[in-house]
Amino acid sequence: MKKKLKRLLKQKLHVRRIPMAPFMFCLLIPFYKLNAQSNKVVIGYVGGFRGLIKTELIEAKKLTHINYAFVDIKNNRAWLHREATDTINFRHLMLLKKQNPALKVLISIGGWTWSGKFSDAVLSDTSRKGFVASAVAIVKRFDMDGIDIDWEYPARPGFEGNIYRPEDKQNYTLLFKELRSQLDDMQQQTGKRYLLTTAAGGFKSFLDNTDMGSAQQYLDYVNLMTYDFSGGKIASHHTNLYESKLYNAHNNADNAVSLFKAAGVPANKLVMGVAFYGRSSILVPGAKGLGDSIATYLRGVGYTKIKDSVLKIPEYKIHRDSHAKADYLYNDSTRQFITYDDEWSVKKKCKYVKRKKMAGVMFWEYNDDLKGYLLDEILGVLK
Repeated sequence: MKKKLKRLLKQKLHVRRIPMAPFMFCLLIPFYKLNAQSNKVVIGYVGGFRGLIKTELIEAKKLTHINYAFVDIKNNRAWLHREATDTINFRHLMLLKKQNPALKVLISIGGWTWSGKFSDAVLSDTSRKGFVASAVAIVKRFDMDGIDIDWEYPARPGFEGNIYRPEDKQNYTLLFKELRSQLDDMQQQTGKRYLLTTAAGGFKSFLDNTDMGSAQQYLDYVNLMTYDFSGGKIASHHTNLYESKLYNAHNNADNAVSLFKAAGVPANKLVMGVAFYGRSSILVPGAKGLGDSIATYLRGVGYTKIKDSVLKIPEYKIHRDSHAKADYLYNDSTRQFITYDDEWSVKKKCKYVKRKKMAGVMFWEYNDDLKGYLLDEILGVLK
């Protein structure tokens, strides 16, 4: 678009000879200005771990990046756990570039249940080089745009049974160094630059067990998982922007951003995490909502279902925490508590991203809000 505009400016005489050209030329200017201002990333995680993805439901023009979740690890190598469907998904996702040529598609390795083999895979120089080579080979085979690492978590427990060790802290950085090196080598062959990103826990202990100041030099973006903050015995927000004054907890997105910046990650590499799902639980008898005790946890609820179904049930009442910039639902009769992101909280997060000059937003995950309620809110603020 920019080159076309410059060419037209240099060839004013030719423009006058083309019917309707002055009108077309006028139209070029506002579109160019709009695109120039759209500099925030919108990264959507898409879950291929379930099997085939309905890529026809993905609005590719509304995304800058798709992270394919997930590639597994086996025998210290990146491994397509569901190869039959993974390969089909890769092909279909790449076809989305016909709708949006600027779209980038990355493989995301690991995730909550598939991070248990990272520690072994990157333990030595030899295993690390082999693991990276296998990951790069997948990108090359399917002509994809890069690699996202979702290691949950280096040097500390994640999913039950995951292997972790103190050496993970330094090996985490060395992993990105080797990835950047091999991706750059592939760039020399193809002429295409490849992206390298990571999904990072949005809490202090993640930073205590990594060296993000060193790791960030190899990374394009650090996707902050500023969700899943809840999970203890108290009903709390799982994806709040700020600290609540209604209960005692320090995990929140603003705190995560401050901690990562203090650790040496520049703001223009930090990506705010948005939850397209809610976490649900049943509270103890007599509970009234936020800050009360949890009796049992329930399955999460996608935002499309929350908006189209749950919110239409009169017994579910919206409660707004103005300090935390987060809403929650509570049903007094069933004692069901749902903590989630909605249009209001997402708008607050996106304005924060612009104010703090962050890179943009990412979300987990596309299938939880197929009607695009939250994605449209993101674009409405960022674009």
